[in-house]
Amino acid sequence: MVSSEKSGQTGAQARGAAARTRGRPRSFDRATALEKALMAFWERGYEATSVSDLTRIMDIGAPSLYAAFGDKRALFEEVVQEYGVRYGSFGTRALTEEPTARAGIERMLREAAVEYTVPGRPHGCLVIHAAANCSTAEVEESLRQRRNANITGIEDRIRADVAAGTLPPDTDATALARYTGAMIQGMSQQARDGASRAELEALAEIALAVWPPCVSQQG
Repeated sequence: MVSSEKSGQTGAQARGAAARTRGRPRSFDRATALEKALMAFWERGYEATSVSDLTRIMDIGAPSLYAAFGDKRALFEEVVQEYGVRYGSFGTRALTEEPTARAGIERMLREAAVEYTVPGRPHGCLVIHAAANCSTAEVEESLRQRRNANITGIEDRIRADVAAGTLPPDTDATALARYTGAMIQGMSQQARDGASRAELEALAEIALAVWPPCVSQQG
């Protein structure tokens, strides 16, 4: 039989162990938390996603969020970087891997139709959507620079083809690049409005029709 004194000591030890267990912070998976923040910003945009939204969605307290990621703006900047690596790099790959600018743009538009309508995640492009109704000047400017950098990359690829003689010398590289950027941005918004993959692919086909033919195809 256990004495009452020993029983009391055992009970106190058990209660102390339980208290330590309850007080121990849960393990923090930074990558998982970042992915949850990415999906929140992608779905809602920057301005409409509050810190309280983020802590609830990421399942962490505000102090943990600030300790791990900094403030909301710093978190968003990291989210945009992560988005570019995981979800938004298809356009750059298309331009660098395809033999011509037109082939690269064709692949970019076709892959946009797929990427912007993947089931089970927000539709469209985070970099395009997050800027909607954004009143934070620094964030708005950062996103604008990213979009313009993408257009510049398209223009550079077109100019390279003009210089190589693949495209006619009178090709308006600037206008063609901005047209392509407008198509990408429009496809993103239409995906958010419910356009299907097939509908966006049909739109891509029409967009490609305005491209000048390769020089080798003329005559």
